[in-house]
Amino acid sequence: MSAKIIDGKQTAADVRADVAAKVAELKKKGIEPCLAVILVGDNPASVSYVTGKQKALAEVGMKDRSMHLAESTSEAELLSLIDELNKDDSVHGILVQLPLPKHIDEDKVIMAISPEKDVDGFHPVSVGNMMIGRPGFLPCTPHGIIVLLQRAGIETAGKHAVVIGRSNIVGKPVSILLARKDVNCTVTMCHTGTKNMAEITRQADIVVVASGRPHTLTADMVKDGAVVIDVGVNRIPDSSKKSGFRLVGDCDFNDLVEKTSFITPVPGGVGPMTIAMLMQNTLEAAQRRLGGN
Repeated sequence: MSAKIIDGKQTAADVRADVAAKVAELKKKGIEPCLAVILVGDNPASVSYVTGKQKALAEVGMKDRSMHLAESTSEAELLSLIDELNKDDSVHGILVQLPLPKHIDEDKVIMAISPEKDVDGFHPVSVGNMMIGRPGFLPCTPHGIIVLLQRAGIETAGKHAVVIGRSNIVGKPVSILLARKDVNCTVTMCHTGTKNMAEITRQADIVVVASGRPHTLTADMVKDGAVVIDVGVNRIPDSSKKSGFRLVGDCDFNDLVEKTSFITPVPGGVGPMTIAMLMQNTLEAAQRRLGGN
């Protein structure tokens, strides 16, 4: 058996194309969807992520209100800017790129963003809405995982899904989304406190790995024909690369590809979906504004 590789790049491109068509329709009605992305400091990874978001905004035809603030920006200054953007009706989504400099409280910043503009889906109101199934913004990476499964035609109803990792950004929310009625999995969550993890993962039809550690999931830990979604992005040294490193996920891809029915690669799997779903959330924010008017 050799797995079908789930092409996150292509699926993300399809999502962006859908969003672009709907953005064009909204513009005819006088609404130009707009996302404000705030970057504080010069963290290289964050700069790269923001550049990716700007490219996607241009591709789907949304207005880009990106702001790059100095590392020395105070917490009060950042909160004041968020307050201004909350009140600005021309801005539909607000995203503050994390991590923030150490002198700024990330929780305070997340709480300051209006839930109506929280396109990252991190505000406690957004998380609560997701938990009880009310309309709201879903966090981008977990939602992207669900869309990947659906668009790949993978049967989820009644299947046993095991999630490795319990972070607030991926592990916990994807567990909730997998258990919702429209996906309908039975979900088990594993983490650093789990004993005999391999015994649990070998029972899974679907394994989502978001541990942040290479080699977390190996071929002997899954049953034949399982579906594996790898959320990890880890840099490991590689002297053959110009950069001196290569990117790997949390799974042993080369071994697992021979045993699974579907698997996501790293890079090119879950990663591209995160920005695609951010575009989807910003579109929905603008559509709700139209509905509210």
